[in-house]
Amino acid sequence: MNPVAHAVRLGAARGWIEFKQHIGNPQELWFDVVTTAAVVVVIFLQRGSVVPGTTFSLAAATLPSVIGMSVALHGVTGGVAALAVEREDGTLLRVKALPQGMVGYLVARVVSVSANTAAGVLVMLVAGLLLVPGLTSAGPGGWLAVAWTTLLGLLFALPLGAIVGSLATSPQTAAGLSMLTVGGLTAVSGVFYPIAALPAWLQGLAQVFPVYWLGLGMRSALLPDAAAAAEIGGSWRPAQTTLVLAAWAVAALLAAPPILRRMARRESGSMMEERRHRAMQRVG
Repeated sequence: MNPVAHAVRLGAARGWIEFKQHIGNPQELWFDVVTTAAVVVVIFLQRGSVVPGTTFSLAAATLPSVIGMSVALHGVTGGVAALAVEREDGTLLRVKALPQGMVGYLVARVVSVSANTAAGVLVMLVAGLLLVPGLTSAGPGGWLAVAWTTLLGLLFALPLGAIVGSLATSPQTAAGLSMLTVGGLTAVSGVFYPIAALPAWLQGLAQVFPVYWLGLGMRSALLPDAAAAAEIGGSWRPAQTTLVLAAWAVAALLAAPPILRRMARRESGSMMEERRHRAMQRVG
């Protein structure tokens, strides 16, 4: 069997096993629980409000945006957390010593994080269908658009998470960097409030980054056409959404491999021992 194909098969199997272990371990589900609970609280607080200038529910407009944000959040933080921890505990060094070990390792990360993200999106959609009646109007085309937008989001979020995780010096630093990255982008992307209500310069800044377009893509998939009146230009701009997300995905996919190769080449027993020593000092 081709060594690369064998590594891909083993990596996919490992990623699926990790996903099943994740959903079967209550202690590891805390992030998903907190995220979903936050969505429910936001929707509950907005249940009596409408999008400015329309009669459309603000809760219905917020939920798709939050789902788009969660794709970026899960994709980035999932990649960052695993890579940072497994550099420190020596897993990455052991993987590096195996034939095509890094290929299998990266495939496992992609499968595991993608499955976790898809499960999180599904839970939020179910909660939204129960709490926001307006979302039930999405037909087969809408659900297909949700899947397509999620895929584009993962294509930029996963390599971005790998880049951040490879640059961080510790799991704590990695967690801070990932939350700062996604949190900063979310703050200006109209996730919790219609972007058309923000100052013009913030609207322009938001459109440079992918989180805004993830939210827009999800809103276009799940909301009726009339809700587009609250968007920039009064349109869902599906072609621009696809192009911007695809551009970010291509940029991240091109940047991640050389950065990860450089990180893998630098891994050594002495570096692992140094990181372990620093970790013990933090614990002590």
